Amino acid sequence: MATASIPPTTEARDVFRELGYTVSEDGREFVAERKWRRVFVTVLCMDDDELDPYLADGGDPARLRCFVTWRDRAAALQERLVDAKPPYDWAVIGIDRDGEDFAVMEGAPGSP
Repeated sequence: MATASIPPTTEARDVFRELGYTVSEDGREFVAERKWRRVFVTVLCMDDDELDPYLADGGDPARLRCFVTWRDRAAALQERLVDAKPPYDWAVIGIDRDGEDFAVMEGAPGSP
């Protein structure tokens, strides 16, 4: 069982592969691609303010963003994103601590 301070990086890649995406092999941020869709993925623990650097549109060509965290922290992450209203389409994936299951939480209604 993973500890809370370690982000679910391996589990996040596994989820995207299971969904049929090709996944790059870079640290806590990676690109997942399938057909025409390119998703910029950021894996977080949701400790302190680690989300803050990702709220701005950093000019990355990927307009689809997905934030992945542990399932027990996913609702708080979704809430922060709804409040922040980032300038890109986004979703949150919450992964169970055993890595066996996950839940997808979509962006706010009416978000870009």
